[in-house]
Amino acid sequence: MSVYDAAFVNTQLSKKTSIFGLRLWVVIGILLGSLIVLTLFLISLCLTSRRKRQNQQQLPSKQIATSPPIISKEIQEIVHHPVAPVPEIQVDIGKIEHRVVFSDRPSSGESRGTGSACDTASFASGSVGPEVSHLGWGRWYTLRELEAATNGLCEENVIGEGGYGIVYSGILSDGHRVAVKNLLNNRGQAEKEFKVEVDAIGRVRHKNLVRLLGYCVEGAYRMLVYEYVDNGNLDQWLHGDVGDVSPLTWDIRMNIILGTAKGLAYLHEGLEPKVVHRDVKSSNILLDRQWNPKVSDFGLAKLLCSENSYVTTRVMGTFGYVAPEYACTGMLNEKSDIYSFGILIMEIISGRSPVDYSRPQGEVNLVEWLKAMVGNRKSEEVVDPKIPEMPASKALKRILLVALRCVDPDATKRPKMGYVIHMLEADDLLVRDVCTVFFFFFFSFSFKIYYVIYNSKELQLSILESISILQLVLSNFVINYAGTSNCKRSFTFTS
Repeated sequence: MSVYDAAFVNTQLSKKTSIFGLRLWVVIGILLGSLIVLTLFLISLCLTSRRKRQNQQQLPSKQIATSPPIISKEIQEIVHHPVAPVPEIQVDIGKIEHRVVFSDRPSSGESRGTGSACDTASFASGSVGPEVSHLGWGRWYTLRELEAATNGLCEENVIGEGGYGIVYSGILSDGHRVAVKNLLNNRGQAEKEFKVEVDAIGRVRHKNLVRLLGYCVEGAYRMLVYEYVDNGNLDQWLHGDVGDVSPLTWDIRMNIILGTAKGLAYLHEGLEPKVVHRDVKSSNILLDRQWNPKVSDFGLAKLLCSENSYVTTRVMGTFGYVAPEYACTGMLNEKSDIYSFGILIMEIISGRSPVDYSRPQGEVNLVEWLKAMVGNRKSEEVVDPKIPEMPASKALKRILLVALRCVDPDATKRPKMGYVIHMLEADDLLVRDVCTVFFFFFFSFSFKIYYVIYNSKELQLSILESISILQLVLSNFVINYAGTSNCKRSFTFTS
């Protein structure tokens, strides 16, 4: 290259541009540096995504030869009659779990259905509908089909019992294994009304929600047929006899928390109208063989609380999980579910029941005990001793912060479930935000790259032709990305 050409290139590179008055060689260096950093940024995202998939695949899928530990928890109902001048509430503190029920009329004569014996006589008097009826999302079954599948709702087939009904395992005529829930307290709900509510539940589809396959309505019987989740529920694995070392490692527990949060977020924010669970607890979190959580019993509160029934004023929940404002006033929205979810997080981390009267005074209530431990800087001592390996201090503090925010006594200060997921996934957000910091950091050094093109006149002319387009793209990218303020939010949260 001649001296004239070199002088020409130097002159062109030294000219000031319209971009903040920067010289052309500085702009070129910034553009090339930004392209390099963008490439590194995309590579880091790909690596992060691949690492996340590998971690999920490496989650222990250890299958236990024996069935999940069984915990017999008798559920007690406490009924408050507003017509009585002084309501009487009886609490059997010897039980780990209690049902709290307020109703506006007596429950005398209430039928709790069958399930304690293999007596099929009651089915003979029931009406028999058509054998097959397919729906848009599933099908409805006859009483005869479900009787055959569960051996007449035999007690030996019982796999669970709660405030909404008794659950039986069953095998359909096609060999498909299902879980049949015989609903209690339905008060002979109108068939048309019941079908409308069930249809709404049946159309809900999410990987972290138990799938409803169909239902049965005959006479006074109201039954729901669910997919069978074959690894028990979270309550059994947390509080059952699993030995000195729990198969629920820290990573598995965090996966359960995140999956449950995603299922609840879908109910709260992914459906219209939104669905409030009303009974979030560990026994309603079912687990498959890969320890993936599935939330069960969603939608049943509305299903059993129709506008034409007095149960609309009834407050149902599990003792220890119920939000303070919910138990006192009956005010019900997604914030009460978030409170229960916060209790669930504490239960998963500590391995303790929400209320345990067998523990010393000061440790009976899980929330108060955990707050005291965190306040005394003893966070490490709240971790379940059955966890094989202690978690990192940073990860522990983050999940405790999420739990404490969810159980804020002021319901208006509790985060929405979508933001809870954001906090739980803060590690991934931090990686992306750190890349953003490096993106701007490299701008100050990128001017050195112009030496690569210093002696190339053709490349210089090509850059001069495309500079206007590149500067527009770069400006829009910087403005839009900086406007998200993700970096500030993540660093503030993790500090």
